[in-house]
Amino acid sequence: MRRSKVDAAVVGGGVVGAACALMLARQGLDVALVEGREPLPWSRTEPGLRVFAIAPDNAGLLQTLGVWPEIVERRVQPYRRMRVWDAANARSELCFDADAFGRCELGWIVEHGLLVDRLWAALRAEGVTGYCPARVTGLEQRNGVARLRFEDGGRLDAGIAIAADGADSMLRSLAGAKVTTHGYGQRGVVAYVETAQPNEATAWQRFLPTGPLAFLPFGGWSSIVWSLPDTEAERVLALDEAAFGQELTNAFAARLGAVRLASARTAFPLRRQLVDRYIAGRVLVIGDAAHAVHPLAGQGVNLGLRDVAGLRRGIVDAQSRRVDWTAPHRLQRWARERRSDNTIAAYSFDAINRVFSNQETHLSLLRGPLLGLAGKLPPLTRALWRRAAGL
Repeated sequence: MRRSKVDAAVVGGGVVGAACALMLARQGLDVALVEGREPLPWSRTEPGLRVFAIAPDNAGLLQTLGVWPEIVERRVQPYRRMRVWDAANARSELCFDADAFGRCELGWIVEHGLLVDRLWAALRAEGVTGYCPARVTGLEQRNGVARLRFEDGGRLDAGIAIAADGADSMLRSLAGAKVTTHGYGQRGVVAYVETAQPNEATAWQRFLPTGPLAFLPFGGWSSIVWSLPDTEAERVLALDEAAFGQELTNAFAARLGAVRLASARTAFPLRRQLVDRYIAGRVLVIGDAAHAVHPLAGQGVNLGLRDVAGLRRGIVDAQSRRVDWTAPHRLQRWARERRSDNTIAAYSFDAINRVFSNQETHLSLLRGPLLGLAGKLPPLTRALWRRAAGL
């Protein structure tokens, strides 16, 4: 049954929004989830093209929320190693190995559709109020309440409204939070491929002058994310399957042998985008609504889930002290922490992309040795991985 007032309304039912709504409900809050359309059902037979590399800290969050075992039961791909090298110097390589860190795996490759499917199932079981399909078209803030107005004329009052409705967030815009955007002039081409040699449960990444190319293990297949200038992305998407496979084999230096396309192909534009503030009155901004980053490190959804985990820590602490978790100083503490972490990540990935995705001679001479040096310093390698893993 729909309510006219709730403790918290989360706008956006993707991975980060759904996880946030579930987290809030598990903390005993009265929660509503607002989403424009029902997610497509997850399919066992047709894997979704969009996948994420889930870091250990966020697997822990999903475990806490009670959905991780169901996700693992259905379909995940642990990866045990990461190997990164530059096209200008194939002999210098940065390697991460789970054994060296005393772990069974470095992370897990999981389909976006499966994550959303299990999170929505848990939301229904938890009794979270759903407004779907529903689109927010208006916002009023007064007397400590955020009033959401919907396209159909309905409304909902919330103590806190959370904008998790993506990089083009309507709620963020209505709240007056602004973003700075930098387009990379690149697209990420994604598909599943088969390779002549097994992927070895390894996440592979090769830096090319046109942008990074990643092969992520997914059972007997690999999921590719091929960052290319816009015109190049259009060109390779128009190739027939055989020609696409041959170009991909060449781009990956045949590291896993010949590559064959195993699915449809698509592409998405790449950009860096950061919100100017994470709090606008009674509205909080999280996930892609707050930050969009280059996919070269696979950290986009991980950063969003860390927004949720940080909010959860603040709520748990406030509840243990029997104080209001929405007190301005408490929310500002969360906002400062998340803004710092996300801004550092966004500009770090930007710098890596700039250094490695070009053909300038002096940078070409430095890139390979830099990767090789990092790989020969175990404390540095461990520090880099722990940062990416959220540990």
